[in-house]
Amino acid sequence: MKIVITGCPGTGKTMVAKYLGKKLNLPVINEKEFAIKHGFAELEEDEVVIDEKLLEEKLNFYIKGLKGAILEGHILCEIKLQVDKVIVLRTHPELIELRLSKRKHYSEEKIQDNVFCEGIDYCKKKALKNYAKNKIIETDSSQSVKQTGENILKELSSIP
Repeated sequence: MKIVITGCPGTGKTMVAKYLGKKLNLPVINEKEFAIKHGFAELEEDEVVIDEKLLEEKLNFYIKGLKGAILEGHILCEIKLQVDKVIVLRTHPELIELRLSKRKHYSEEKIQDNVFCEGIDYCKKKALKNYAKNKIIETDSSQSVKQTGENILKELSSIP
């Protein structure tokens, strides 16, 4: 199975992807690490900027040869990948603010931008534009990584 895990920064994408990767015995591919490794990411003002068209093209080519994988990153909702399921992690905006405020590299402006994006369902709306509705699973990631992961595993196991 090929799965995308996306959501705004602070929703727990990386931790949940690692948890599911271990449980499902699947490799986990982070969008930024992939783009840096393959040479199409640039550092601008302390932020990694990724060419989305290249990311889409290169990730689709890369996963074509895999039986399964978990791809995680917040811009994966903005591109179209050949995957079986798209997990959109959702967290209350106040919890996002708390989580991001603990990250040293996040300015107050960047934190508030991400809180706003969560509040307007940005990742869900983008995912619905790029993936079939029946491929999308929206789940609350306000709980522990284990609980969130187990909830996703239940959702995945109920799919015929």
